[in-house]
Amino acid sequence: MIRLVALFEKWDCELIEMNGEEDHVHILFDAPPQINLANTINSFKTVTSRYIRKEFPKELETFYWKPYFWSRSYMILTTGGATIDVIKKYFERQGE
Repeated sequence: MIRLVALFEKWDCELIEMNGEEDHVHILFDAPPQINLANTINSFKTVTSRYIRKEFPKELETFYWKPYFWSRSYMILTTGGATIDVIKKYFERQGE
């Protein structure tokens, strides 16, 4: 089983919170300034896509008809003046 915490640690990042909705995922992580965020996100998408397609082929076959799992797009936001607790609460309330 893929361990997302270990995956982010491998990239010198800390996974703080992860949540999402039917069509997207929210990931709150802490990264040092020298990390290339675009490469980190693309690596995350590559690793998780391979894992999900390998582990859940039957569950995906009715939904997964494209040659890719994730869309090419993503959004990166900094937390600015918001505290980590405020951001975590936002994640937790998704889908309510």
